[in-house]
Amino acid sequence: MSKKIGWIGLGRMGEAMVKRLLQAGHEVEVWNRTRSKAEPLAKYGAVVVNNVLDLADCETVITMVSTTKDLKQVLFGPGGLVTTSTKPKMVVDSSSISQEGSAEVRKELEALGIGYLCAPVSGNAKVAKAGLLLVVSSGPRDLYNIAEPYFQAMAKKCMWIGEGELARVWKIAHNTMFGVVIQNLCEITVLAEKAGIPRHLFLESINDSVLGSMYTRYKTPVLTNLNFEQVTFTPELLLKDMDLGMAAAKTHGVVMPSAAATRESIARMVGRGYGDIDFSALLIEVAKDSGLELTSENKIIPDGLS
Repeated sequence: MSKKIGWIGLGRMGEAMVKRLLQAGHEVEVWNRTRSKAEPLAKYGAVVVNNVLDLADCETVITMVSTTKDLKQVLFGPGGLVTTSTKPKMVVDSSSISQEGSAEVRKELEALGIGYLCAPVSGNAKVAKAGLLLVVSSGPRDLYNIAEPYFQAMAKKCMWIGEGELARVWKIAHNTMFGVVIQNLCEITVLAEKAGIPRHLFLESINDSVLGSMYTRYKTPVLTNLNFEQVTFTPELLLKDMDLGMAAAKTHGVVMPSAAATRESIARMVGRGYGDIDFSALLIEVAKDSGLELTSENKIIPDGLS
């Protein structure tokens, strides 16, 4: 059995993460539904395959897709990864999916004798490119020990938090906070600007205060210059994650009023046709609701990732 890594799903995050693996010297074979998105990785040393089944002889296959349905399709659907006699030893999934969906995938894989590790991440493509991701995993500890060198190649930190689907709960909680923070950051930024504080100065002050974070810093250039076409995460994807957060809250009997209000705000963006644009365009909507028309401040501002 080869120790090469297979990779399924090359969106913005997947491409950046694969590059980190290749730069660390790992052999990686990649597949994406749209082959053209995978082909640029060939110049970095990746082998681009034509079929998911071409990855079946890899010891470990890492998946990063959009939904539980997509994950089940690439694994168990017609021509799926584990549908022939040759199968990987382990599947590591870094998608943002529900706890329940992940448990279903685990049950099916383990019935086939295939190990399964959940490994969602914190960060976007820019963060991945800078090597500053956090990888949080759950599942059998021995599988984590095998996968840890791969995580170390892609991230500034990786950690194991327990068995089963606990990493799914972590990711859902993380992305729910992700939504609430951008909602609040947009609200207070509009408040400051409408009162007369230049947007870039207000954001700079937040970044240098006890409230500043990697998140507020790397969103500052976008919020200042309104260049939302530089997409890191879309409103539709954020809405999916907010829905996962609300569903988890219902399952565990947790009240989340801030998250509920944010979910409705993001849903309104999606309903108004915000498509392939960065989710931080929420700033425009908050400003409109407040009677403020925003313009770019055209400032050169570091994103804190370099």
